[in-house]
Amino acid sequence: MQQEIAQFLDYLFAQKHYSEHTRSAYSRDLDDCLKFLESRKITAWQNVDAKILQIWLAHGRERNLAAKSLQRMLSSVRSFYQFLMKEHKAKVNPAINLRAPKSERRLPDALQVEETGFLLNYQDDDPLAVRDLAMLELTYASGLRLSEITNLQLPEIDWNEQTLRITGKGNKTRLIPFGKTARTRLEAWLTIRPNFLRGEHSIVFVGKTGKPLTPRAVEQRFARWGELCGMKLHPHQFRHSFATHLLQSSGDLRAVQELLGHSDISTTQVYTHLDFQNLLKTYEAAHPRAKKTLIP
Repeated sequence: MQQEIAQFLDYLFAQKHYSEHTRSAYSRDLDDCLKFLESRKITAWQNVDAKILQIWLAHGRERNLAAKSLQRMLSSVRSFYQFLMKEHKAKVNPAINLRAPKSERRLPDALQVEETGFLLNYQDDDPLAVRDLAMLELTYASGLRLSEITNLQLPEIDWNEQTLRITGKGNKTRLIPFGKTARTRLEAWLTIRPNFLRGEHSIVFVGKTGKPLTPRAVEQRFARWGELCGMKLHPHQFRHSFATHLLQSSGDLRAVQELLGHSDISTTQVYTHLDFQNLLKTYEAAHPRAKKTLIP
């Protein structure tokens, strides 16, 4: 059973071109399922049915796993069985009609425009600060995912058109513009980037050793800059802020969907809810008839 998981992970790499981060998530989920099945003395994937998978999900709830985690675990098993059927190693997909518990839809934690400006206007000539500020500015300018920051390569920057060619989730490519400030920051970093390199590669953002920054390293650098400015900061916050601020200014949901690389517009619509909440707060604070307590 473990060997078939390994074959599936190889398939995700060789044919689906999934990132290491995504394949690691699949691996964790399938290993968790395998351990549960082994505890039930099940020794072949063909012997698994929907009822057993329901018990596995219930076991996850008993371990206080979040609904979002259970949804991802079920999705991993469903995809795995699609692979097994394709390879004629399973006749049915027992996960196909199962549904994991729904999670509450959390609104993105976006920064205020003023907070973003305060952070991005910071000036520091230290080489690592130059790199970090280029990374921060580009993330906010283009709404990049964490994996898209770490995987960005020099040939993907079009200086004439001032765009990035980004390969995101599902190996989908999109073009994203970036502004003058991001260009200035990026040019400043690329001027000193050769001083860090050890060997030849085209990854844009590298560390002290010259190797590409890992997702964890980027998260740590963002957190450090957040502490410096008195806030908690994560790369995804900048992506959320990019989408929220752009939607507030333009109102063009379809354009924001394209720039974020969302395949389904319902994923992007969460930002309209966030925008409406801000509008509601303004209304309640300003409208004379919106006060909760009225004097007769």
